[in-house]
Amino acid sequence: MNNRKVIVYADTSVYGGVFDDEFAEPSTEFFNLVRSGTFTLCMSEIVHQELADAPAEVKTLFQEMLPYCRLLVIGPEALALQEAYLAENILTKKWYDDALHVALATVTDCDVIVSWNFQHIVNFRKIPLFNAVNVLKGYRQIAIYSPLEVINYEE
Repeated sequence: MNNRKVIVYADTSVYGGVFDDEFAEPSTEFFNLVRSGTFTLCMSEIVHQELADAPAEVKTLFQEMLPYCRLLVIGPEALALQEAYLAENILTKKWYDDALHVALATVTDCDVIVSWNFQHIVNFRKIPLFNAVNVLKGYRQIAIYSPLEVINYEE
């Protein structure tokens, strides 16, 4: 049996989701699973930058999660993959940060991206396009889900 922790990249929306009535329960449970060691959480400077104008409680959650995570460095490989997504018109340049989330998680071998961004990331039309570019560029496909889809449910 494989007991390897699942490596998960959580974008900015998951942090804010903890404090949103609609998304609070699954977002909170996701971070509880990180704290319990079920997931290895990856975060990036782009998440930190996007949270600069977030409410204080969201910033505090981000800080609280730092001991549980692996910080990903935005390098040339991620930027090149981000540009490939934009070149294929999966997302427009206006949404380059969203493309960077996917690219960074891909090039650092995360298993899953979790997000509440249904328009640009957790989107049944865009996921196969991201993965097609990944394969064409020599990367593996990446799973993309909402936190609701990765949390544990009691039987």
